Amino acid sequence: MTGRPSPGDLLVVDGRASVQFAGIRALTFRVVSVCDQPTYAGWVWLAGYVIDRAGRATARREVYVQLAGLRPAAVTPPAPTAESRHRNLCSSR
Repeated sequence: MTGRPSPGDLLVVDGRASVQFAGIRALTFRVVSVCDQPTYAGWVWLAGYVIDRAGRATARREVYVQLAGLRPAAVTPPAPTAESRHRNLCSSR
């Protein structure tokens, strides 16, 4: 990733960003804030939410990661709910 992340960015946080997120510990992360406190060069503290496969926020976290290891996550639309399916069926008549 070039530059610092911004609030609202959806990122993949995996072993490239920090060894603690390697393998099955990788996560999709929605950035809420970026800490302005100085850290080691190329590293940053991010606050945000872990996002599950359905697009729901499951946990609030603060992570310390290497900027060079962050990458944008693929944005997938949330799965349709029973209510939205019903709405779509009713509007197609």
